[in-house]
Amino acid sequence: MDKMEQLKSTDRLRHMCEDFVQNSAIDGSLYSKFGIKRGLRNSDGSGVLAGITNVCCVHGYVISEGDKQPIEGELIYRGYNVRDLVAGAKNDSRFGYEEVAYLLLFGVLPSESELTSFSRLIAEYRELPLYFVEDVIMRNPSPNIMNKMQQAVLTLYSYDSDPEDKSVESEMLKAISVISKLPAIMVAAYQTLRRFYHNESMVMHQINKEESLAESILSTLRDDRTYTPEEAKLLDLCLMLHAEHGGGNNSTFTCRTVSSSGTDAYSAYAAAIGSLKGPRHGGANIKVMEMLEYVKNGVKNWDDDEEVRAYLHKILRKEAADKSGLIYGMGHAVYTLSDPRAVILKKNAMELAKGTDFEREFRLLDSIERLTPEVFRDERGDIKNICANVDMYSGLVYKMLRIPPELYTALFACARMAGWCAHRMEEMINGKRIIRPAYKAISMNKKYIPLSER
Repeated sequence: MDKMEQLKSTDRLRHMCEDFVQNSAIDGSLYSKFGIKRGLRNSDGSGVLAGITNVCCVHGYVISEGDKQPIEGELIYRGYNVRDLVAGAKNDSRFGYEEVAYLLLFGVLPSESELTSFSRLIAEYRELPLYFVEDVIMRNPSPNIMNKMQQAVLTLYSYDSDPEDKSVESEMLKAISVISKLPAIMVAAYQTLRRFYHNESMVMHQINKEESLAESILSTLRDDRTYTPEEAKLLDLCLMLHAEHGGGNNSTFTCRTVSSSGTDAYSAYAAAIGSLKGPRHGGANIKVMEMLEYVKNGVKNWDDDEEVRAYLHKILRKEAADKSGLIYGMGHAVYTLSDPRAVILKKNAMELAKGTDFEREFRLLDSIERLTPEVFRDERGDIKNICANVDMYSGLVYKMLRIPPELYTALFACARMAGWCAHRMEEMINGKRIIRPAYKAISMNKKYIPLSER
């Protein structure tokens, strides 16, 4: 095809796309007319009740006499407050993600011997199949780690001797295997990206089965394999806080929806990864870091509230930053006064950041968090509660841990896999019906026109 033909082809495609947009447009008023709950949200912002779960409770408000009243946020894993789970691990000076994964999968807190056995099992399953890295990851490098992780999880189906076995025992082993292997897949995908897209050296370390999951990530990711106990504990905290967040978040609902069709575990987990990749979901922490760079460059005195406030006004007016009008990291679908994950992560990260170059950046994020509600009220007369969500601080925590931006959302996926697994198995045990909401069709009947008359 010569250049003219290419141009004609592009022109045709453009016109076809214009037709598509015109023929697919829907009058926004119809959503109200037919009572459509866009985004499966009620008019007060709460989610449409679509199921029941034992796995997790995300509590951010109470309904009193028909009114939605804000409260401090709570995150409950299988009946246990995440604050207590974090405090328990910290008080014992141990890693907590493996305990959280056990709790989510089996529904009870493990005894010391059960936790030891489970942690060893996670370590044993961490190794990828022979030649998996060469054949699946290196042979087809991807510029986006999430896409590579999604493909690799799907490919694990081919390495399973009985991938369609949906017995509880088989599903549990599949869950443990994917939870264990996903960090190794992530690191291998990143090292491959370094080689093929950044023209850097690719360093592939052997798995050390004596390390916790958080330690293993830092150990295999860093060229020299060194990390401090404080760094590993902070990453472990991130994994604990991201492990689960209820059945209604987009990726978990995706996992449950796909699972309700009766498909295999690998298809369901890959679908969840695809959902999490989106910037409206797991990719939000990257947007926060991009916004932070804009603020750093646009505000001369980071400690001047008036100057920071003025720049936030510009962001909301679409005059600054990426001109989207969004202050990333602020606001949540459920939490009103506070996101407990953000509160816990901010407190622990600030302790490690004190005296380092990162302390000023944390203080700047704190100013953005503190001033944003005022800016919203000034700009939009918005009096609803708005709080920082976990993405406000997770990106800077990863930066402090020398984790590259390409892995921010990927780490989220590694942590959340435990929650996805728990929800998939709960859906398979209790769901018994394919999830199938309705869409109102508004297209009119048309008389068919023969091809020769068009």
